[in-house]
Amino acid sequence: MGAAMRALDWTTTPLGPPDGWPQSLRSLVGLMLASPQPMFMAWGEDRTWLYNDAFTPILGLKHPRALGAPSRVVWAEAWDNLEPLFDQVFDGEGVHMDDFGLDLDRQGVLEEAHFAFSYNPARDETGAVAGLFGVCTETTKQIVAMRRLDEERNQFAQLFEQAPTFMAMLRASDYRIEFANPGYLRLVGHRDVIGKTIAEALPDAVEQGYLQILDAVRDTGEPFIATGRLYAMQATPGGPSVDRYLDFVYQPITDSSGKVVSIFVEGADVTERSKVEARQATLLDLADALRNLRDPDEIAYVAATILGTALGVSRVGYGVIDTVADTVTIDRDWNAPGVASLAGVLQFRDYGSYIENLKRGETVAIDDAYLDPRTSGTADALKAISAQAFINMPLVEQGRFVALLYANHAEARIWTESDLLLMREVADRVRVATERARAESALQQLNETLEQQVAARTKELMVTEEALRQSQKMEAVGQLTGGIAHDFNNLLAGISGSLEFLERRIGEGRLAGLERYLGAAQTSTRRAAALTQRLLAFSRRQTLDPRPTDVNRLISGMEDLLRRTVGPSVEVEVVHAGGLWPTRVDASQLENALLNLCINARDAMSPDGGRLTIETANKWLDERSARERELPPGQYVSLCVTDTGAGMTPEVIGRAFDPFFTTKPIGQGTGLGLSMIYGFVRQSGGQVRIYSELGHGTTMCIYLPRHQGDVEDEVEAPGGAAIDGGDGQTVLVIDDEPTIRMLIVEVLEEHGYVPMQAADGPAGLRLLQSDARIDLLITDVGLPGGLNGRQVADAARQTRPDLKVLFITGYAENAVVGNGHLDPGMEVITKPFVISDLASKIRELIDS
Repeated sequence: MGAAMRALDWTTTPLGPPDGWPQSLRSLVGLMLASPQPMFMAWGEDRTWLYNDAFTPILGLKHPRALGAPSRVVWAEAWDNLEPLFDQVFDGEGVHMDDFGLDLDRQGVLEEAHFAFSYNPARDETGAVAGLFGVCTETTKQIVAMRRLDEERNQFAQLFEQAPTFMAMLRASDYRIEFANPGYLRLVGHRDVIGKTIAEALPDAVEQGYLQILDAVRDTGEPFIATGRLYAMQATPGGPSVDRYLDFVYQPITDSSGKVVSIFVEGADVTERSKVEARQATLLDLADALRNLRDPDEIAYVAATILGTALGVSRVGYGVIDTVADTVTIDRDWNAPGVASLAGVLQFRDYGSYIENLKRGETVAIDDAYLDPRTSGTADALKAISAQAFINMPLVEQGRFVALLYANHAEARIWTESDLLLMREVADRVRVATERARAESALQQLNETLEQQVAARTKELMVTEEALRQSQKMEAVGQLTGGIAHDFNNLLAGISGSLEFLERRIGEGRLAGLERYLGAAQTSTRRAAALTQRLLAFSRRQTLDPRPTDVNRLISGMEDLLRRTVGPSVEVEVVHAGGLWPTRVDASQLENALLNLCINARDAMSPDGGRLTIETANKWLDERSARERELPPGQYVSLCVTDTGAGMTPEVIGRAFDPFFTTKPIGQGTGLGLSMIYGFVRQSGGQVRIYSELGHGTTMCIYLPRHQGDVEDEVEAPGGAAIDGGDGQTVLVIDDEPTIRMLIVEVLEEHGYVPMQAADGPAGLRLLQSDARIDLLITDVGLPGGLNGRQVADAARQTRPDLKVLFITGYAENAVVGNGHLDPGMEVITKPFVISDLASKIRELIDS
């Protein structure tokens, strides 16, 4: 710095050349330059600035420009703060400061700076104050560090005070509490503990072994960590205790030698968490215990045992309430060891006035009977039954106070919300378990008598159903016989009248015109045969001749007939399904059914006509679709007839297949048409369904099972061809009706056959079992003597396996002809028959 001073042109400064400086100035400059302590001088009226090497760091970028410059220029940014101090010194009074703060521009920006300095007056040779001599030390770093330390201390103090956990510092030598935060004071019941030892401040903690834990931490230097540890806090000796559960650590603090000098206590009150976990565990135990119990009294006792253990009380039980007498009846309760039972009848008012709270449905929780105004007068009586503290929880059913769940404790105790919540949940679960047990008991009693009740009710329903069925049967029979009697009386009148005229004319020898009476008799006979066929179809007992059939071909063959039948006012559209499957059905019956459906459709569209659509299709019916149609799942051929007529109501659809039900005017319908179709289709293994909406027409669909074989080509026999006679073949005729038997025998003899006769099954079977030649068996199905025609035929085939059989029947029972299907070499013809048809059948069988 000396070189810099020598190099400076001092003539430009108020001090002038150094050789003109007073001795006092030169002496101080020499002293300053030689000192390692930061020093500076401000000399003269302009207070020209001089400084040594140690002061240059304080100047920063102001060096070297500050040398020889006026002080007000060097420290322009802080001159307002420095000038009063400089003036004080120039007035002859020194200034000393340990911490003086300024905002200085030493690095191009204003910065906070702190200094400890001493400003002293410098006098010239005359003794006048000519300048300021300053000794200065910058303390900025120290001041900032101390300030930061103070801030950290304040933050730690705030953290200590505001921490959600509890904290305390104990002196290790005697466990004196040196400081504690508010959380710790709350934990210990706001007792005066600061400055006191643990033994003095917290005797309840001493009793629970916490001093021994502290001894171990101090002696070993190892921290102690606890989770969910119980601390039964008792703020006043002899007063009620409150159980707290704590997570905490005792952390030893050591000095430089490793000696434990303090113990830091920090932790959290986890009572609520622990109680929730304990409550959940208790409820799980309760559920396990009640699962297999069925006796309500046993359920109550088990629940009382679990609740009493969980709460740590003296007694828990249930009682039945009499609100008129203000009494509770206790059958059984749970009691801790040494505590007597309260079983019996207790009068509430002997123990206080809280019965009024219970009647209002309010839970009564009393921590100390001596302190509660409802029980203070009867506290000794409560103490005598180990109930100085108690909870009474009313159980209400349908708004009535009917029972009581109670918990008693022999000493004063503070009941927590967690205790009350646990009791409520136990009460709810016991109520549910009790109701379940009562319901199961009632169900068991019901089951014990249910079989008898069901049997009696079933018998009653069967009697009622049988009576209803008989009534319906008689009504149907009445309708059926009435209709049959009417039709057959007409037919018999025609036959009888024709025969009478024939008899009279032949007797008189008048033979001309007899064919007219013969024709009338034959017409009536054919009409009678047709009527019986309709009746058999309705009853599903007609004899069918099912063959593989192409339904498309069948429709095409009768399309002209159908168009002529429905008339020109009805437009007929036929939609043939491509690749239609064959079905095995009696083609003539299917033709009759189709014709009947078309006639019904025509009538439904009268008088304006409309569109009639006949459509075939292949149908796959799955489980659901088949179930809707009352059919087995599988493949079916459908034949549907749709009209644009008036449609049907659901009521009409429901009765459409009933016999003699018709919506046509009197005299225009018998009511047997749809019944006949339904019987024929069901006998063929199919189903009929009606799809209709009033005002939108009707669709009638016939579903027939698919036949897996091929359809045989039809070969038409030449019309009117003569029937060849026999060659002496032997034919056995079995029929119990002599007239029928006579006619058949005459047919056989006329055609060159040798007839044999039997009037019943056993007689015929004897002939069949003989050695006689028999080429053909003609038998009635219904025979007297214990054997029907089918049984005779089956027995004959045991010894004559190739025997050909022709069944003659008026009704052809399903069981006899195998549900409409005959074995090979067997045929059937239905009475009444045309003689030529009989002869043709005989010839076909003989030649086959």
